[in-house]
Amino acid sequence: MLRGLTRAGLGEIRDEKRLIELAAENGFQAVEIEATSLIETYGLEVARELLNSNGMAMGAFDLGVDWRSGEEDFQGSLAFLEARSKAAALLGSKICCTYILPSTAISPAVLAVHAVSRLRKCADILSAYGMRLGLEFVGPHHWRTEFKYPFIHTMEDTLAFIAASDRPNIGLLLDSYHWHTNGLTTGDLERLSANQIVYVHINDAKAMPVEQLLDHDRLYPGEGVIDLSGFLHSLRNIGYSGVVAQEVLMPYGDGAQASMEEAILRSKVGFDRVFSKLGD
Repeated sequence: MLRGLTRAGLGEIRDEKRLIELAAENGFQAVEIEATSLIETYGLEVARELLNSNGMAMGAFDLGVDWRSGEEDFQGSLAFLEARSKAAALLGSKICCTYILPSTAISPAVLAVHAVSRLRKCADILSAYGMRLGLEFVGPHHWRTEFKYPFIHTMEDTLAFIAASDRPNIGLLLDSYHWHTNGLTTGDLERLSANQIVYVHINDAKAMPVEQLLDHDRLYPGEGVIDLSGFLHSLRNIGYSGVVAQEVLMPYGDGAQASMEEAILRSKVGFDRVFSKLGD
């Protein structure tokens, strides 16, 4: 498994080049880069060399498509996805991700029909660039009542939704926080196949009842109560060898309290703590 960084929990990122260098200095092997920005700033060959010389793979990028609202908005965002996919592919990215909120303001039946159709189209665009689409179920309970109707929030239902999408390049984005807040176990993970998992997020939770945990109040890996050792062992047991990327969502403003250097070092300490139990 590759140690990775998302852009969450790193404070303000002003310099993509510095982010790549710091990630490498702290033992990370994949990082989520704004590919279009990096290429526009440095040119394609220099951007590739920045990644290659630092032994860095490009992590996932966000779908960035408005698939939850009106058809006009959705259709208008597909050209944006095409352009971002092309840029990301030029830097070697293989993964794009989006999330499914567990409640909706519109009829869940209508949303499900629209979501299957629209995410198929997104998957087809990504497939042309050799990419997979990871769908993330969201576990924190407060999201389940945020909007009028309940929607998908479990791993089981997300897998059923993926099956209904009928696209071989769609799979799970598995997040340890959502795994924990759904009350899932290592046994649930070990019933998966590695091919079903597109990407992994790792983070930690406060010592509170899962019903009270907030999505944007997470801890760095190894600082909380999630069984991250069991989580990683199970991923290894089923043969997952992709990116495990730190994603620490925090209350607004908290991420700016630490510099990018401090946040990446804190991430390294957390990764060292939880990966050491794997013998890595």
